[in-house]
Amino acid sequence: MNKLFVAGLSVAVGMCFAVSGYAGVKVSDKKVVTVAKADSKKVAKKTSSKEKAKLYMIADFESGMAPNNLGGGFGVWHKDPNDQTQGCTMEFVTPGHENKGQALKIAYDVDSPNPAYNGLWMKLEDQDFSQYKKVSFWLKGDGDAGYTNRFKVEFKDSSNTSPYYVEDVSDNWALVEIPLTSFSRVADWTKMKEFVIVFEDSQATQKAGTIYIDDIALTK
Repeated sequence: MNKLFVAGLSVAVGMCFAVSGYAGVKVSDKKVVTVAKADSKKVAKKTSSKEKAKLYMIADFESGMAPNNLGGGFGVWHKDPNDQTQGCTMEFVTPGHENKGQALKIAYDVDSPNPAYNGLWMKLEDQDFSQYKKVSFWLKGDGDAGYTNRFKVEFKDSSNTSPYYVEDVSDNWALVEIPLTSFSRVADWTKMKEFVIVFEDSQATQKAGTIYIDDIALTK
């Protein structure tokens, strides 16, 4: 199997491996969010001005580089950057959802004889999320490269990491919406630190593959 590991990426800010707290990722949390299916008509529907007013954009990837819309850096991270049997890369691709703009392509590989997990980190610049009810993003898997139907997303405040599992990924763009109350370990939504995507060898339904993500946002 061809491995996807790349030691670093020019499009990420220079912190690609600077993620702490993953010496032992806990996977016992059973909370799961399923992906809302979106047919071609729904995907093609334009967002109204009223809907846009309710959105607080974290990352739309339209600039084709870091930082995100909050001014925070983002990049890929690895359990062990020196282990060539596992890894993660990212790149900006066109088009994004609704067949326009850009999206972020994340290729992961946790098919390793060693314990393996990796993913994407994104800084939130101490922003106040307390007035919002959900985090949302557009998601699809790569039908050619394959993809996992289960991966983890996390929010971090100054002292806690709170995980949630996304399931039922498909190779069509679909909107994922997760109530912020589902991230029960977050103690202080007024000063948020980081949003993280995690691919785990113990949880991935396909251990090497590719997903696309677009328009990570908060909604009221």
